[in-house]
Amino acid sequence: MLDFSGREAVVTGGTGALGSAVVGRLVRAGATVHVPVYAPKELERFPYREHASVRLHEGLDLSVERDVERLFGGTSSLYASIHIAGGFAMGPIESTGLEVWDQLMRMNATSCFLSCREAVKAMAPREGRIVNVAARPALVPTAQMSAYAASKAAVAALTLSLAEELAASSIWVNAIVPSIINTAANRNAMPDADHGAWPTPDEIAETIAFLASPQNAVTRGALVPVYGRS
Repeated sequence: MLDFSGREAVVTGGTGALGSAVVGRLVRAGATVHVPVYAPKELERFPYREHASVRLHEGLDLSVERDVERLFGGTSSLYASIHIAGGFAMGPIESTGLEVWDQLMRMNATSCFLSCREAVKAMAPREGRIVNVAARPALVPTAQMSAYAASKAAVAALTLSLAEELAASSIWVNAIVPSIINTAANRNAMPDADHGAWPTPDEIAETIAFLASPQNAVTRGALVPVYGRS
């Protein structure tokens, strides 16, 4: 059984569909969870906004260095840091503007880098767990996703490099690699797809929670597929 009693966690992207599932799983396991909030409207559907074990940090942009420093500076004994925040866009390369490339790099790669860096500072010299979120197109060639795939490939490479760098400090770094997640937004976007083949946020949250937990005694440097049957 996973046990986060007396431990702090950060969950970026914690107000989204997958993030909310992760926050809920950690809270049920006894964690105090810090959740950054970019815009107030994110909280409208966030079920844990008034939970006693959830600490909200509002007005933060995770691609801005000082904002990420503020988030992690608000922790006192960080054990787990889970980096779900990011963005998505697709389209043929000839119509992909530089602004799309820059935005995806900021939302996915830069936010993950800054969060990892500040998490390590907050954890050291104690042990800890970091879980990033890559994406299937970063590993499996997918048409019309060049910019998105590149930004998520950066997350995967960062994960592998940090896992080696931090091994001696007992800070395990891993990443999950989702395919399409069974969320309301994705179902609406693809109404004719086989939604039952997609993994649900709650199912993926179980994998994330284990990788982020003290019960994960040995797994590091893994890019863990969470594809379900898709």
